[in-house]
Amino acid sequence: MPSLKDIKKRISSVKNTQQITKAMKMVSAAKLRRAQDAAVSARPYAEKLQQVLANLARRGGDDGHHMLFSRGKKRALLLLMTADRGLCGGFNANISKAAERFVRDNPQGYETIDLMITGRKGNEFLRNRLGKNIVKVYENIGAQLNYKTASLIGQELVAKYDDETYDAIFLIYNAFESAISQIVTLEQLLPIQPETESATSDETDYIYEPNRSEVLAQILPKMVDVAVFRGLLESNASEHGARMAAMDSASRNASEMISKLTLQYNRARQAAITKELMEIISGAESVK
Repeated sequence: MPSLKDIKKRISSVKNTQQITKAMKMVSAAKLRRAQDAAVSARPYAEKLQQVLANLARRGGDDGHHMLFSRGKKRALLLLMTADRGLCGGFNANISKAAERFVRDNPQGYETIDLMITGRKGNEFLRNRLGKNIVKVYENIGAQLNYKTASLIGQELVAKYDDETYDAIFLIYNAFESAISQIVTLEQLLPIQPETESATSDETDYIYEPNRSEVLAQILPKMVDVAVFRGLLESNASEHGARMAAMDSASRNASEMISKLTLQYNRARQAAITKELMEIISGAESVK
């Protein structure tokens, strides 16, 4: 049985840990509001742009852009978005496992699927599992999360698709739903997938100026930048929500542990006092 000193020391240690988890919860809660607003604000623009481009891809045409047409099934690239820090529940593990399943199961039938990762935790998780498939890792993206950063990543993806290094580009991230719920989302960035007839509510026609080819050449790379930026915003909001929920759970668990340790301490203290009294009484009786 642990001594009173050991129990008291453990109670003090758990209280210190609880102060840290409470502070981390408050920080994540403050960051979550801004991150959530940014993610929600980006959704309408990104969704409408994707809808318009999917409509353009369905129309096709001889003057279409190469980003609208499927190529072979040799190599594909998966952009995985994770966090640089842990202590956020299953946020990093869930998305990393989903990426691993996608690479191993290969539902699209590509010969090779490479990985590009944002976030240190995703790299740490997959380094020993899929190390040979990881071609690049971005770290500290959250510290400089803006459209310019997303655009640089998007431009690199477009360049790799243009020079036919890859036949397809995929994106996987945690879409923010609430502070306690994040949805693992897999999207195909390139080539643009055409919208089905049933999904199109109207037959909107477009006027291209100066011409269709030049308009597509300008707008399609921007679509990739916007999709990457949206994914980063969603992932950032999901990270703060997951960390806030995890730290709240850790704080409550610490309270329960402190209560149990305090009860154990009081019982041990009472037992020690009772033992001392018995020794005193036994000594007094022996003197008589």
